[in-house]
Amino acid sequence: MTEIDYSYPANLSPKEDDLVAAAARILGTDRSQIDSVAILKRSLDARSAVIIYRCRLVVYMKGEQALPQWQHPPKRDVSKAEQVVVVGSGPAGLFASLELISKGFKPVILERGAEVHRRRRDCADISRAGLLHPESNYCFGEGGAGTFSDGKLYTRSSKRGDVGRVLGTFVAFGAPESILWDAHPHIGSDRLPAIIEAMRNFILECGGEYHFDARVDDLQRMPDGSWRVRWTPSGEICARNVILSAGHSASDIFAMFASKGWALETKGFAMGVRVEHPRELIDRIQYHRRVAPGTLPSAEYSLVEQVEGRGVFSFCMCPGGVLVPSATSAEALVLNGMSASLRNSPFSNAGIVVQINPEDIPSEYAAHGPLAGLRWQEDVERACFAHSGSQSAPAQRMTDFVEGRFSSALPRCSYAPGAVSAGLKEVLPEHISARLRKAFRLFDRKMRGFYTREALLLAVESRTSSPVRIPRDSATLQHIALPGLYPCGEGAGYAGGIVSSALDGIACASRIQ
Repeated sequence: MTEIDYSYPANLSPKEDDLVAAAARILGTDRSQIDSVAILKRSLDARSAVIIYRCRLVVYMKGEQALPQWQHPPKRDVSKAEQVVVVGSGPAGLFASLELISKGFKPVILERGAEVHRRRRDCADISRAGLLHPESNYCFGEGGAGTFSDGKLYTRSSKRGDVGRVLGTFVAFGAPESILWDAHPHIGSDRLPAIIEAMRNFILECGGEYHFDARVDDLQRMPDGSWRVRWTPSGEICARNVILSAGHSASDIFAMFASKGWALETKGFAMGVRVEHPRELIDRIQYHRRVAPGTLPSAEYSLVEQVEGRGVFSFCMCPGGVLVPSATSAEALVLNGMSASLRNSPFSNAGIVVQINPEDIPSEYAAHGPLAGLRWQEDVERACFAHSGSQSAPAQRMTDFVEGRFSSALPRCSYAPGAVSAGLKEVLPEHISARLRKAFRLFDRKMRGFYTREALLLAVESRTSSPVRIPRDSATLQHIALPGLYPCGEGAGYAGGIVSSALDGIACASRIQ
């Protein structure tokens, strides 16, 4: 087995024979001596006149055994095994459930929202008619918030676990193999539902159990040390262990903890706007030229600046994507972005958000204790809704926002409920809007043309991560005062995306004995 570097023009798609021929040429050997070639890593390089893919290849010579890049999880009958309750079916809950099965436990998954196909219809209701289903929407439901956002699988969390295992598991359940080697792997909101359903079917075939429309309302510690879990409308189960992976928008879980006096912590998060540009403009900036449609992937960007002691950065960048309404309660407005697998929308969007530390939360929220950031977040979301009284988002051209002008006309955008002109300085908290105004000019130094009147800002992007952390022991991953309860994933404050949440789910499940 030998690893080599190989590059090819980005507008080409080499087949396996092409890779074998290239490997033979690089190694100075006859191609008949090569058994197979596989891509280990691939990244797009747009720095020079010719845009190329840079690859790391692994070459297997005749007689060498090729190592599998992924494996399907083996089936195991756990129908009569000890039950572990898993609250939430996002990536943390799903991968925790798969790990539990591998360890011989039966996962019982409680999901407050709908199964993925009904959830898709519920999401369409809020986009098309402004009708919010409080328990089944872009945040709640099978697969978690990532299912109908973008499906990005890029993470810097390699120290937390085996990223390749997570990616390989997605491939086993139907994701394209390219996610194993792409530098910024992506599945797409059109493909993820079928993959999530395949994972559910596997869990059920192994003897696991699902309950949809099951919002957990109470956790009770029993005299024998086990947990009683109650859910709406009328469910109840007792188990020795509970993995709590409810997601970053499950504010009622945090409120339940606070009402019982269980330990919680205020956690930093970020808040800002979604920024939408024409996709062609972002492609032209990043590729340094006009790009013929379909010849190159929709361009991505990642931006960060320090402004007055706080980071201002891009978040959840969706090239060739659309904006979606992601509120979870009536009379609140939240935006997010998503991309289909082809990323072929005429728009590209990203959250541009400002770092918020606990000390940045207004002092009038101090009475809420560890829920101070959550209550402030909710008030900002309600203020955005109040501007139009609907899911139509307050919006302003980027240049008008920075230069203090009202936008008398707005450009076309992808946000289905629509946009209404607003002075975002009045809609957003002052220290957030002030930093954003400075950051947009600074970003233009890195991406010339980013600062433009063609860019539209829509408020508010507030669900970057949980504003609350449920503290846990660093070794056992159990709550610091509640044995058998495993706070897990993004909602508990220990992850920041699909892959890191999946890794945290695996880690929590692996601690259960």
